[in-house]
Amino acid sequence: MPNLIPEAKIFNCTQSRELAEKIAAAYGAPLGKVITSTYSDGEFQPSFEESVRGSRVFIIGSTHPGADHLMEMLLMLDAAKRASARHITAVMPYFGWARQDRKDKPRVPIAAKMVASILETAGATRIITMDLHADQIQGFFEKPVDHLFASTVFLPYLRSLKLDNLTIASPDMGGSKRAYAYSKAMESDVVICYKQRAKANVISHMELIGDVTGKNVVLVDDMVDTAGTLTKAADVMMAKGAISVRAICTHPVLSGDAYKRIENSQLLELIVTDSIPLKQKCDKIRVVSCADLFADVMSRVHNNKSISSKFIM
Repeated sequence: MPNLIPEAKIFNCTQSRELAEKIAAAYGAPLGKVITSTYSDGEFQPSFEESVRGSRVFIIGSTHPGADHLMEMLLMLDAAKRASARHITAVMPYFGWARQDRKDKPRVPIAAKMVASILETAGATRIITMDLHADQIQGFFEKPVDHLFASTVFLPYLRSLKLDNLTIASPDMGGSKRAYAYSKAMESDVVICYKQRAKANVISHMELIGDVTGKNVVLVDDMVDTAGTLTKAADVMMAKGAISVRAICTHPVLSGDAYKRIENSQLLELIVTDSIPLKQKCDKIRVVSCADLFADVMSRVHNNKSISSKFIM
């Protein structure tokens, strides 16, 4: 008899329920049954309510802080391993703790490496994620990593705007590679913001490298946290003669006063994915779903097909 590919089963962590439902619908499979029991002190225990023996298991959950989101992913990976799943794939649209990817001063952790190690120890045999804060984080894993690009969903939307005199911008020097990739795809100019920080999340100074006079500018970044950089960059660009400023950010972390800053800023629009659920509504924020992208890649992985067509930049 020919070898049959075992059935794939899709489960979700609680924080990513809405996205997981979209992914499962696009994949063409129901979400698996999971019950999470919570003790009075806050300790919790997820439980698969169906057999996963011999199956390929996809566990969907972004690991944005707080730590409970990461802990839930780890517990579900361990449960799947102990239930004899054949393959266990951690589908992490947002890989949390990724900003701690190196020692930038003495006596600090490299949290991204630590998280990679404990995911593998917990039972992950493969990782699927999107727009890591730094590409080299893939090297922290000993298991296969499928690192997807949100440009797959952003570029069609950007083209639909049909903006004249388009210029792609990076809000900092570290994002210049991403900005150049978008500019190549859109055949547009590039400008770079140079910023200096007084401390984490606080910008002391910003300069613009390039000309935005008479341009429709689109800022590109992997995440938006406090929105301080984006709103400051928008102010600088409008002061330098830009017609409009939009921003494309894959992961809407949006902490602190981010929503208030965006509402009061000169940003015309902030386009994000649904890798992290929004905490509140904002008229300036547009969500473009990444569900179809993840569903397609998961299907290809399960059926041992190439996913190279998904790496469009």
